[in-house]
Amino acid sequence: MNILVPPRARLPVDVVFDLVCPWCFLGVRRLQRALRMRPDFLVEISWRPFLLNPEVGSTTRGEHLGRRFGGEERTRRLHATLTELGRVEGIEFRLDLLRRVPSSLDAHRLVRLAAREGRADAAVDLLFESYFSRGLDISSDETLVALGTSLGLDPLVTRRFLASGAEVEAIHAENLRAHRLGINGVPCFVVAERHAIAGAQEPEVLERLLDVALAESAAAY
Repeated sequence: MNILVPPRARLPVDVVFDLVCPWCFLGVRRLQRALRMRPDFLVEISWRPFLLNPEVGSTTRGEHLGRRFGGEERTRRLHATLTELGRVEGIEFRLDLLRRVPSSLDAHRLVRLAAREGRADAAVDLLFESYFSRGLDISSDETLVALGTSLGLDPLVTRRFLASGAEVEAIHAENLRAHRLGINGVPCFVVAERHAIAGAQEPEVLERLLDVALAESAAAY
């Protein structure tokens, strides 16, 4: 070990997110950019599920956006904004490919399964890209098994896991816990269990939040 190299600062970061939220995709990419800017941080990310569309089944995207954003014209402006912001982070938003807003429950379950193999970060990024850039149905078992296989997961194990109902209660419990903590929108980033910020924040904002948490942690010792 090189004693002249200072140890990297360890910080736990909880990312509260939903896989059908474009702002979460954008926010996660911005967090990744912030961490590339600060290689002195050793961040341990925990992916915390949040269910924006908890109803069983899917809804048409038009119905969902109409209720959520109030009309076609406003939705069109939102899509243009997301496309431009995403391009900066290397995201190719293809919102024109999306016909339905699927339940994200099983996709969150796949993240949990991938975490057992140390592949949670890769699973999150792949699921976001598959939905928002390729228009895949991430509520479909066939899609999820194929994506799991591409992550190196055993397809038979993945299929059995999805059929079993494993982790369903845990995900609903985490979703409820987030609401009880006052988290009503995502993404939300919680650093060291004390400092939280919501929204797809710019990397510089996230970097400052990490610095604050690190300074507070250092002062405690």
